[in-house]
Amino acid sequence: MSIDLAQHSLESRFEMVSADHTHKTNQDEMLLRQWRRTGTDTFTVTAAWPAAHRFYVSRLGLHDPLLLTETVRQTLPLLSHGAYQVPFGHQLLWKDFSWTLDPAAARADGGPAELTLHIDCHDVAYRRDRASAISLTVEVERDGRPMATAHSRFTIQDRTVYNRLRGEYADATAATARAVPLPPPAGLSPFGRDRFEDVVLAATDRPDHWQLRVDTTHPVLFDHLVDHAPGMLLLEAARQAALATAHPRPMVVTGMDSDFARYAEMDAPCLLKAERLTEPDRVRVGARQHDREIFSSVVTLTDAPAVTAV
Repeated sequence: MSIDLAQHSLESRFEMVSADHTHKTNQDEMLLRQWRRTGTDTFTVTAAWPAAHRFYVSRLGLHDPLLLTETVRQTLPLLSHGAYQVPFGHQLLWKDFSWTLDPAAARADGGPAELTLHIDCHDVAYRRDRASAISLTVEVERDGRPMATAHSRFTIQDRTVYNRLRGEYADATAATARAVPLPPPAGLSPFGRDRFEDVVLAATDRPDHWQLRVDTTHPVLFDHLVDHAPGMLLLEAARQAALATAHPRPMVVTGMDSDFARYAEMDAPCLLKAERLTEPDRVRVGARQHDREIFSSVVTLTDAPAVTAV
């Protein structure tokens, strides 16, 4: 299918990213700044990581690597609405998401980090005149230096179709009201956190097993009403579970390879299990609900780099 380049010609200048194009209600949580089309299905997007963030906290001398995940996540609605004619109100559904990061390029120096994302969209499927599925590869640079690579595929559903498929779960207000009671957090330091409200795992009676804490009042993970546990919550849970398996060894996450198989509903417990793989410093985290695996992620851990005194 041909793409209408009238609005974003190949020679177009950068345009500012608006909050509605990132699906963030709180504009302070926007990480994207500008974007432009560079080819039929290629784009350049600029982003900025803040010097300090209330949730994505710098740790062990590095910017929080989950900032990378949220940065790429924000490009999905940006390109869907801005480049592929997807109307607002349609639902974007993650299928898979993987990334690797060079920790040396993610060092926190006390200031913000300016990033450039080079995005190549491929295997784009269409329904009528708008995209219904998109795969993308993202090369991320910081100050001209390669920092990370990410790959993802997501699908897009018309709201009417989505409502029919989700049935009673499509009502976000009702789904939030049915959320299971919030269990206490399992701890702090093993999960790389210094505030209990940011720990998304609750203890169970088995080692390396946790219950997902679905705190619908969390200002970052639940920026707006949703009808199921967000993908970013599952990714954060996988990160915390992997770090807990390595504790007290100081490690950072430098890669994740994740699959989203089913929705994580909020009205039933979701249980996570972490398994150390035979490959060094790799942990598989699986999430199950109603006796079915709904999400999995293979997390790569790396020893925290030595911090050079200034």
